[in-house]
Amino acid sequence: MSSPAMTFDERYRAIDSRDTRFDGQFVTAVRSTGIYCRPSCPARTPKPSNVTFYPTSAAAHEAGFRACKRCLPEAAPGSPQWNLRGDTAGRAMRLIADGVVEREGVPGLARRLGYSPRHLTRLLTTELGAGPLALSRAHRAQTARMLLVGTDLAAADVAFSSGFASVRQFNDTVREVFGMSPLELRARRRLVPGTRAVVPAPGAIDLVLPHRGPLDADGLFAWMAARAVDEAERATPSSFARTLRLAGGPAWFELRLDDAGRMRLRARLTHLGDLSTLVTRARRLFDLDADPIAVDEALAQHSALAPLVAGLPGIRVPGAADPHEMLIRAMVGQQITVVAARTALSALTVALGESVDGFDGATRLFPSMAAIAEHGADVLRGPAARIRSIVGAAAALADGTLPLTTGDDGADQRAALLAMPGIGPWTADYVRMRVLGDPDVFLPGDVAVRSGAVAAGLPSEPKPLTEWAARTAPWRSYLTAHLWRAVPPRPPRVRRGAASDLQKEAST
Repeated sequence: MSSPAMTFDERYRAIDSRDTRFDGQFVTAVRSTGIYCRPSCPARTPKPSNVTFYPTSAAAHEAGFRACKRCLPEAAPGSPQWNLRGDTAGRAMRLIADGVVEREGVPGLARRLGYSPRHLTRLLTTELGAGPLALSRAHRAQTARMLLVGTDLAAADVAFSSGFASVRQFNDTVREVFGMSPLELRARRRLVPGTRAVVPAPGAIDLVLPHRGPLDADGLFAWMAARAVDEAERATPSSFARTLRLAGGPAWFELRLDDAGRMRLRARLTHLGDLSTLVTRARRLFDLDADPIAVDEALAQHSALAPLVAGLPGIRVPGAADPHEMLIRAMVGQQITVVAARTALSALTVALGESVDGFDGATRLFPSMAAIAEHGADVLRGPAARIRSIVGAAAALADGTLPLTTGDDGADQRAALLAMPGIGPWTADYVRMRVLGDPDVFLPGDVAVRSGAVAAGLPSEPKPLTEWAARTAPWRSYLTAHLWRAVPPRPPRVRRGAASDLQKEAST
């Protein structure tokens, strides 16, 4: 369903049926009107002879089309293609969404991907129909639209929050992409109860994050609650909040479901220019760009998994808000329980995390890699070899000798991690799953995965389990998530001396 090899006829059938599952995965440009739409646009389906399909809105815009005022294709969830694809185009799109072009320019993006700026521009134009500048510009326009219709931020604040260098550039881009001025675009927002957010203070944001298909929000919140680090994160059965270190300074965000079942983001930033990056990372953390219908349909074809999929439609694989932090959390959690890892990471954060204020009760950031490298050995507990490995990895991340980003090549990232002392296949693959959002990672050595496999009636030994899991490619990360959730609950612990009491009760 999400394959880039979809034919013209397959795409045309999707727009003819106004299938919302494909929103964000491609756009439809109509030559007779000069506009481009999302697949589910309610307008009359154009004739096939008038249609051209583009992989991105930037490509359609570069070809001379403007966005539809009715369906606003920029309002669609992001494409799952960029996690499915490990090629240069997919890696570039992940980095562009994270704001690399705004921070480092096209030369910085090219350097991260191992190409010259000219060659990268040629490659992306051939593959996606637009170069990195146009793709970044489209991303800024999408962010601007989201803020204009979802918040009451002043237009100037929207401009800089979206990554534009000036208000004039913002005005020109919005007019060119949407055919409307920023204020005209804002005036068209649907004033439905709950959609209009009020900004309570400078730097605070409240908006809706779109997603496609069902969403297992309860599972996501439960996952976060079990691993929430003291003073930096807070989780409830219906929300998750945390602090985050961004380029412009400390930030804080909260994800929660509203009464209409939409995922909402509430955020507070030191620098509004970091908003686009924060939104991207929040979306990745909760896997909001996934295509759950495609995943569920594929996994449900296997009789052993059908009951799991039916019981948990829309399961997601949690991502990572910060790649470097994710590696440290994974290494600390090696071969110990989730509770023990949470305790150790909380102690590390309380001791070494930078103090912050004004973030709804969150008082610290997760420690920087430099702080862990310098003082981690004084705080961490456990085998000396494991502590040396964690401190060494933090030092390598701090000085750049170990690159770890959302734009890494999966195989190269895995090899680099395995070359580090104390990092084995489980850690390298777990980090790849959560940092890159790779949908096809399986963890056969994971104790919980094997326990869940037994509960689901699958092989429990790593080799036969790996062989069975191969039939669920390219969705093995979601298979892993289902097996984690299938682990039977532990029986309650009985205190000493209570067994005889239970026996007495049973005999009466």
